[in-house]
Amino acid sequence: MSGIDQRKPVIVLVRPQLGENIGKAARAMLNFGLVEMRLVEPRDGWPNPSAGPAASGADTVLEQARVFSTTAEAVADCAHVYATTVRKRGVTKPVVTPEEATREIAGAQGRSAILFGPERSGLETEDVALARAILTVPINPEFGSLNLAQAVILCAYEWSKNETLVQPTQEALLPPAPQEDLDGLIGHLESMLEPKGYFRPEARSEATRRTLRGVLTKPGWNHLEIRTLRGVLSSLGRGRRE
Repeated sequence: MSGIDQRKPVIVLVRPQLGENIGKAARAMLNFGLVEMRLVEPRDGWPNPSAGPAASGADTVLEQARVFSTTAEAVADCAHVYATTVRKRGVTKPVVTPEEATREIAGAQGRSAILFGPERSGLETEDVALARAILTVPINPEFGSLNLAQAVILCAYEWSKNETLVQPTQEALLPPAPQEDLDGLIGHLESMLEPKGYFRPEARSEATRRTLRGVLTKPGWNHLEIRTLRGVLSSLGRGRRE
């Protein structure tokens, strides 16, 4: 497939049952930079009209998804195969976490694949036998049931730690305002508190001012926040005079 990053793991859904779950898995993949999905004997055939709406825009993953008749065919070009399961199913293999698996994949030569089983029963012993390792997560022993998209997103998120992805919440943060702006806010507030006797007694005045400055300095206000707070103080001051 042209345009596919060969370093990234292939996500293989073995005998998936619902189109909606395939779509949700595609959405989970694309959230964290994975785009190559392979399907083994999807129960309701492929393409599946229910997958698109559930993918919520991850159409590129669905459009490029490839269908295979057997799990062995789906991973034939992969040198490193991991089977996700909470049960070993009688197969003796190394057991790794998603973090360990993605670290191995990142440093491996050749293609890698992660297998996910059907929603109801998980991977069969024959599927697990194809893998070099079992991939699992610490989970509540009394309730070890993850849905397909949850399982995919756990692995995709761990893989994303190796990539340079944008973290919108951090990118949107503005830097702290210059000290001059902060001093203006503190001076503004002090000028309003002074007539109220807030800094009395005189012997405690300096300590009170230092504490107030510490409280206002700690949040690291940006220039828009300081402008807003100055506007609030100005509004309160006008109301008092009126």
